[in-house]
Amino acid sequence: MRIGIDLGGTKTEVIALGDAGEQLFRHRLPTPRDDYRQTIETIAMLVEMAENATGQTGTVGMGIPGSISPYTGVVKNANSTWLNGQPFDKDLSARLNREVRLANDANCLAVSEAVDGAAAGAQTVFAVIIGTGCGAGVALNGRAHTGGNGTAGEWGHNPLPWMDEDELRFRQEVPCYCGKQGCIETFISGTGFATDYQRLSGKPLKGSEIISLVNAQDTLAEQALSRYELRLAKSLAHVVNILDPDVIVLGGGMSNVDRLYQKRSDVDAAICFWRRV
Repeated sequence: MRIGIDLGGTKTEVIALGDAGEQLFRHRLPTPRDDYRQTIETIAMLVEMAENATGQTGTVGMGIPGSISPYTGVVKNANSTWLNGQPFDKDLSARLNREVRLANDANCLAVSEAVDGAAAGAQTVFAVIIGTGCGAGVALNGRAHTGGNGTAGEWGHNPLPWMDEDELRFRQEVPCYCGKQGCIETFISGTGFATDYQRLSGKPLKGSEIISLVNAQDTLAEQALSRYELRLAKSLAHVVNILDPDVIVLGGGMSNVDRLYQKRSDVDAAICFWRRV
């Protein structure tokens, strides 16, 4: 049995798969923010639940919102900042009494989709996670391309391109957790979407609640989503112009907003250097 863990900024989810890839168990718990030891205990609890439910012991692999330094073996660049600087794989392995394999969550998404998902067979896949944070990974010929420092694909910490006046103000008002200003993550993560709506309306709502207001034809919610669509398009246009991937795959909570996929051709024509001739 194989046990997979998805450690997100909001929730931590476990899935157990049988030898044929069939789902045996799935469950999620809230991520204990800002508490490293409790994060380890939550993961241990999920593994125990999966093994109790199936009556089997499994190997464990996990996707995390950061990367492992190839030099020191500690977590770096995680937007779940309490993980940074910690030997997470070693501590988890000790707690679970077995080897635990960690990888960047967006790299996991890229490889999964390239091997047998929406991008199956594609040579170059760019996979984006837009949830609590914003990360991305690259798969080349079905294998993760991590780069020399383990941070390939982290375009969420490039500045948002072609900022208008309001985006320049947003840049000053909403610094990124990484210490910089104007990062793509601050604009197009689910957190960034909710922050922008709050700037417009004064109301602190979740992304899903804002989308419900869009469906109810709320003017400010519609304005926030329209701005989000353009910001996402500008951000992905940079990727298209540099990498020219065969497929871009979206994951994370904001990827469930159907409208994000409906204006792709218009965006291609308006922003990308790429043209079909």
